Amino acid sequence: MSNSNASNAFKRSHDLPSYLNPEHLGPWGIYLQQVERVTPYLGSLSRWVETLKRPKRALIVDVPIELDNGTMAHFEGYRVQHNTSRGPGKGGVRFHQDVTLSEVMALSAWMSVKNAAVNLPFGGAKGGIRVDPKTLSRGELERLTRRYTSEIGILIGPTKDIPAPDVNTNEQIMAWMMDTYSMNEGATASGVVTGKPIALGGSLGRREATGRGVYTVGQEAAQHIGLDITQAKIAVQGFGNVGGIAAKLFAQAGATVVAVQDHGGTVYKASGLDVPALLQHVSQHGSVKGFAPAETLPDGQFWAVDCDILIPAALEQQITASNADQIKARMVIEGANGPTTPEADDILHERGILVVPDVIANAGGVTVSYFEWVQDFSSFFWSEDEINARLVRIMREAFAAIWQVSDEHRVSLRTATFIVACTRILQARELRGLYP
Repeated sequence: MSNSNASNAFKRSHDLPSYLNPEHLGPWGIYLQQVERVTPYLGSLSRWVETLKRPKRALIVDVPIELDNGTMAHFEGYRVQHNTSRGPGKGGVRFHQDVTLSEVMALSAWMSVKNAAVNLPFGGAKGGIRVDPKTLSRGELERLTRRYTSEIGILIGPTKDIPAPDVNTNEQIMAWMMDTYSMNEGATASGVVTGKPIALGGSLGRREATGRGVYTVGQEAAQHIGLDITQAKIAVQGFGNVGGIAAKLFAQAGATVVAVQDHGGTVYKASGLDVPALLQHVSQHGSVKGFAPAETLPDGQFWAVDCDILIPAALEQQITASNADQIKARMVIEGANGPTTPEADDILHERGILVVPDVIANAGGVTVSYFEWVQDFSSFFWSEDEINARLVRIMREAFAAIWQVSDEHRVSLRTATFIVACTRILQARELRGLYP
């Protein structure tokens, strides 16, 4: 065989499957493009970069349950461990009708980056079930959660992989997961999940942590670009634990929240929305739809709202090439995971709009999850003030290091975050070596 033929055969044998290919632009394809952008900055560690492009483990499970009417239903579930070089896998579980393997793989990879960016001793993992939980009764939801937990039990554990809440999952889901795992193990294992109820070993401040982290890095970024928070107008997409808490904290700091969008619609008020009243409305009615002291906008107009700070805190791929040129904000703070496509990222960069990426902006949740995990192991719990102070310190230090790398290499904050995180991950991979 000629050298060229041998080379071609080698390339073919190492071709990525279609779902791992960067040309396949789903969430995983977006992540792979981000890795490609950071590779030139990894120096000698770039020899290990393929580690970042392949998840360590990906489990697909069938989740059968008996519905209340006696019929059987089957749902597809996933748990992906992207990388565990720096510690056990860590990442949420989402219940959503659009969950795919590509999405869960990407989310697990972003968790690897996020945990390394704030220097937590975790790798990245993620899970999900393709289901619309709103169509299930409470009993059906419990049976779904317990069966899924049993199916992924071969992967998870307090020192192996620690799930947490994500889209459409909450403290109760985590309680069922913890109980199911504990019953199968024959002993209570409170550290198998985080985001639990306080009564079961949950941490104070966990529910608000992601939104508080968004607010904290937003404050830091605003100072760097000379933006006075007390004079800032803010638009928020998604009004749950992330967007809602961030909006409340910004409003308390003197900012004006002018627009909010969620699955029910978009509300706008140029002089400022009453955030506590809107949170109460959402609690009672399930969405911002029908909030009377505000104007209703067509959803597409949300992106063109006159504001200084835009916070996408819903789902991925919301800011795209088709709407990025409409955005008027000086700064985008990504409360959601992967809300901006690479093409949109480039457009925002060219327009001088600062993007604070998800892998640092929404790391507050996993940081307090780390605190919860530590507290469960030690059976010693901290006050909420201690937790919030530790969270703010870690987020500020992480952001300062990323800003310095961004300045040094003249790259975006996203690329700088990937430089910091991927360097830490690959250093661990190199030091550990390959076994066997």
